Amino acid sequence: MAITKDDIAPKFVNGVAVEMTEEEKQARVDEWNQAIADMPAKKLVQVRKIRDRILNESDWKVTSAKEQGTNLSTSFKNWRQGLRDIPTTYTTESEYDELLARDEDGNLTHNVWSE
Repeated sequence: MAITKDDIAPKFVNGVAVEMTEEEKQARVDEWNQAIADMPAKKLVQVRKIRDRILNESDWKVTSAKEQGTNLSTSFKNWRQGLRDIPTTYTTESEYDELLARDEDGNLTHNVWSE
């Protein structure tokens, strides 16, 4: 969905609607369209931050298993690999929206986040 000059409302100066010049309208259009184009990249940054936090929070299990000479479960290893693979597995804005979805309590709802 691209914004066009026809979508631009007048600006208000001292409470009075003032029509923008064509240059002002084009600048606003360019700014808004760039913001729309940047949304997927910003969402991916959010996804990666969540992913990195969850990996860091589970690192202690890896360290503990190495120190004790025990093995991690296959499901745990697969879950962590799935987290590391998020940037290549999920590549569209709608998939980023699904990954960032939260319930009414603010908990992430996508199953990739759950061990």
